[in-house]
Amino acid sequence: MNLRKCGNWKFATVCLAAIGLVTIGVAHSAASLPVKERVIKIVAQRFSYTPAEIVLKAGEPARLEFTSRDFVHGFRVPDLDIRADLPPGQVTIVRLTPQKAGVYDFLCDNFCGAGHEEMSGKIIVKD
Repeated sequence: MNLRKCGNWKFATVCLAAIGLVTIGVAHSAASLPVKERVIKIVAQRFSYTPAEIVLKAGEPARLEFTSRDFVHGFRVPDLDIRADLPPGQVTIVRLTPQKAGVYDFLCDNFCGAGHEEMSGKIIVKD
C-alpha cells in the first residue's frame, strides 16, 4: 500500500523517526551502564591463599575481597603493579581490571613464618 495515496505518509514518517530515536536512546543507555564488578572472596592464612587461582576475563572489572585469619599478610602482583596489606579482622578490597591475557603470579610479601615462601597463587586472565 502506498502511504502517500492514503494520506497517512506524514504520520508514518513521524512514527518511524520516533522509533529510530527511541532505539538510539536505548542503545546509548545500555552502552553507558557501568559494568558490574565481579566479586571474589579470598582468605589469607599461614601459608596459603584460598583460592590460590583466580580466573578473570580481560577487561572484566574485579573486586578482590581479602580476609586474613592470623597475620598481616601482604598481597603483591608484581606484573600488575598491585600491592596491599591484609590485616586480620577486616576486609581489604583490591580492585583491578586486567587488560591483557596472561598468567600473573601473586605472593605474600610480609614475612609470616617458615612456610612464607610457599604463600603464592596465580591470576589467570583469559581473552
